Amino acid sequence: METLFIYLALGYLIGSLPFAVIVSKAFGLADPRSFGSGNPGATNVLRTGNKAAAVLTLLGDAAKGWFAMWLAGKVGAGGTAIAWVGLAAFLGHLFPIFLRFKGGKGVATAIGVLIGLDGWIALGAVITWAATAAITRYSSLAALVAACVAPALALARHGVGAVSIVIIVMCLLLIMRHKANIQRLIAGTESRIGSGKKTA
Repeated sequence: METLFIYLALGYLIGSLPFAVIVSKAFGLADPRSFGSGNPGATNVLRTGNKAAAVLTLLGDAAKGWFAMWLAGKVGAGGTAIAWVGLAAFLGHLFPIFLRFKGGKGVATAIGVLIGLDGWIALGAVITWAATAAITRYSSLAALVAACVAPALALARHGVGAVSIVIIVMCLLLIMRHKANIQRLIAGTESRIGSGKKTA
């Protein structure tokens, strides 16, 4: 139990790394929490108009979810423990200790965790996100649709177990984090991808 706690703490700390803030500082951009949606994530960084910074943020947030699980496996964690470490990394992104527990919405980190759990489920979620985003131009709607697809894929491939439970919990939390987006989508005021750019 003590070892599992260490694995989970490690996963949480890795997940807490705020790549949106780190990358923005490296590029000389404004803190992403100070403009747009105020969300420390790739979509908000994209609002600066700096695509390279947004891509690096996206890759960093996804990589930390996968890396936490990979590292746990390297130091001896078993399959079930690795799955829980992925969830811990996801929670670290949502509630990062380095940002006073006010983190991002978790889409990229969730994808990284999905890659660590099952590459085929990750691919299905990414394709769903990309198709929905291309059709609607709403990043938030694409994330919500992908969040609904991932648990179904998990249950179909793994049944009820650690992998499916972790994915279901992540997707429920992701939907909760998009509450304001859902309200704006219903009201027709949600911003589309590529809109609302701001020089920062």
